[in-house]
Amino acid sequence: MFRYAVLESRETRLRRADEVLALEVRAIQSLRDRLGPSLERAVDLTLACKGTLLVTGVGKAGIVGQKLSATFASTGTPSISLHPTEALHGDLGRVRPGDLVVALSNSGETEEILRLVPALKKIGVPLVAITGNPSSSLARHADCVLDIGPVEEAGPLFLAPTASTTGMLALGDALAMVVCGERDFRAAEFAMFHPGGALGRRFLRVSEVMRKGECLPIVREGTAVEQVLVVMTATPGRPGAAIVVDGEGRLAGFFTDGDLRRLLEQEREGLLRRPIEEVMTRSPKVVDPDRLVAEARHLLHAHRIDQIPVVDRRGAPVGLLDVQDLLEVDI
Repeated sequence: MFRYAVLESRETRLRRADEVLALEVRAIQSLRDRLGPSLERAVDLTLACKGTLLVTGVGKAGIVGQKLSATFASTGTPSISLHPTEALHGDLGRVRPGDLVVALSNSGETEEILRLVPALKKIGVPLVAITGNPSSSLARHADCVLDIGPVEEAGPLFLAPTASTTGMLALGDALAMVVCGERDFRAAEFAMFHPGGALGRRFLRVSEVMRKGECLPIVREGTAVEQVLVVMTATPGRPGAAIVVDGEGRLAGFFTDGDLRRLLEQEREGLLRRPIEEVMTRSPKVVDPDRLVAEARHLLHAHRIDQIPVVDRRGAPVGLLDVQDLLEVDI
């Protein structure tokens, strides 16, 4: 038969949840008193690593290790997660001299980790232990020990890894961020590793989103307005604008649907037969292909324009940026 737990009051549930959070806060607070030479040693070992930082652990500690490995990898330190059991069955081939291993074990006596240690020593890689037992077997064999201290786990059984894994995660994050700062890792580099995120979009270059190739409407000086309209209509994406170049292929002017509407309000007779250089905008606003898209967006907004030619250092058009293109990349 199923046994049903007695329903608790809302106040009791919230009180117990608050107790868990308070316990985990204390676990993190206690780490601040433990910072010292060991963390400095771990930073030095990580900065000296010429290969890959491998993070290993079992169970919940292993999951925390996967997160820490991902954090290192995204902030300038090449890293992978290494499962100790798989390592003992062939994945040790991932470890090379010049690498660094970070092992997570609250007890410091995790069997799978300890079986891995002799092989790591034989390869000759330094070992950093993140543990709650600085007297453990793992700590004794480690080159550096980051001690999270004696931690009381949360919950009614006080057994499930909770505060201990929170401590491991926080201390690992501290190590990763100190290393990141000393590598002088920049936001642009971070964005390069996160092209799909919001920060990555902020660091997109104009060259990455501009219209180019067959989508770039270019006409030469001397082309009749009528033919320019044909080119604008036939260009894939129908940009509603045309870039005018001189005989050397450099930007001479710019013509848009808006220009056409304004001209039609003033004159109609013979307009379509006039050469484009008589009605185009000379010296239009332009943008460099290496500029940030965010900067180009500001330029479009400040001058209340929908399109802008993209020109290289020689003054030759290489693309066209349309405000619709910015909407597609959510900038």
